[in-house]
Amino acid sequence: MDTMRERFTSVTSRLLDEDPRLAVVLADISADRFAGAAERHPDRVVNVGIREQLLVGVGGGLALTGLRPILHTFASFLVERPFEQVKLDFGHQDVGGVLVSAGASYDWPSGGFTHMAPGDVALLDTLDGWTVHVPGHPDEAETLLRHAAAAGDDKVYVRLSLQVNDAPRPVDGAGFHTVRQGRRGVVVAVGPMLDNVLAATEGLDVTVLYATTVRPFDAASLRAATGAANASDVVVVEPYLAGTSTRFANDALADRAHRVLGLGVGRQELRRYGQLDEHLAAHGLDPHGLRERIAGFLRGRS
Repeated sequence: MDTMRERFTSVTSRLLDEDPRLAVVLADISADRFAGAAERHPDRVVNVGIREQLLVGVGGGLALTGLRPILHTFASFLVERPFEQVKLDFGHQDVGGVLVSAGASYDWPSGGFTHMAPGDVALLDTLDGWTVHVPGHPDEAETLLRHAAAAGDDKVYVRLSLQVNDAPRPVDGAGFHTVRQGRRGVVVAVGPMLDNVLAATEGLDVTVLYATTVRPFDAASLRAATGAANASDVVVVEPYLAGTSTRFANDALADRAHRVLGLGVGRQELRRYGQLDEHLAAHGLDPHGLRERIAGFLRGRS
């Protein structure tokens, strides 16, 4: 199976052939994978080098001309480093584009903390009007990427990861989808966390919702799931900073007595490189860690 990043480069290269409004802006990362597209469309594949602030600025400028820019690099260099440009060149200028990241929270642990971005979605939450997709499988990434490319002038962030679920699920670029139904609580599994959540909740009487589009937050589906289960306990499991979506879940259930537990990447920096699965375990995001915390939360209901 190809990775999400490989799927992104192949699909986007084809989209450039199909849609003359699309343009790709790179900062060296993945530039070799767009070599063929750059030969065919030299005016719409731009590599600015290792200049991430310029990457975003050029994308914003292309959007002002009427193009639909797709910007790509590691998440830490796409959202965190050039955040002022994201805020001003897209938000303040009121133009749209598609940011497609690689690296996720800790896909490349040996790259160190400079290449980790567990806070990217929380940072984008400080801005208005961003749609955020977090696919859990390359097939889902393709669907959501095509949806983002065709999304008019919307501002869209597509967060790619090396962590994937074994099988794709139907996604529509909108709401949450019910994977399992239960009566003691609702667990929202975001993107590549689904398989671990399903393993962790095996035998527990809980509803599992699958979320690949996390912004806008699907309050209606969460309310429906808690109502159907007659359950007031909600756990949100995200592959980025723990608690990123807790506020949205609380807002969705503000008129009901409820409890929300946010599970995700901890704030403490892990300074040993390790491997991806070791980082998941260290943050309690492996099936064993999730089982302990979800079951303990449900046992602790008042």
